[in-house]
Amino acid sequence: MNLTTIMLITAALSVILTIVAFWLPLMNPDAEKLSPYECGFDPLGSARLPFSLRFFLIAILFLLFDLEIALLLPLPWATQLLTPVHTFLWATVVLALLTLGLIYEWTQGGLEWAE
Repeated sequence: MNLTTIMLITAALSVILTIVAFWLPLMNPDAEKLSPYECGFDPLGSARLPFSLRFFLIAILFLLFDLEIALLLPLPWATQLLTPVHTFLWATVVLALLTLGLIYEWTQGGLEWAE
């Protein structure tokens, strides 16, 4: 196969997939897809609905542990540093603090969704 054939096949496949991607979702429009909001709230109701504070607590805890994973992701490459023991020590301290915080929230009942 030469380069021209590969480029033609790639272009044809791209056009076909683009057409299918635009055509396929329009096949079955229903009331949920046609509503202006897809967040689960009634768009015609009151805008002052109370939120549960537990929802925000769970969301913040999720973000905290998600960021913790992002910070600890480069940890295996710490063995290449001049002092890998210090890096592992600080990572252990961070994990211990997060674990203690999680245990505290758990014992206080902060992770219970329903009371």
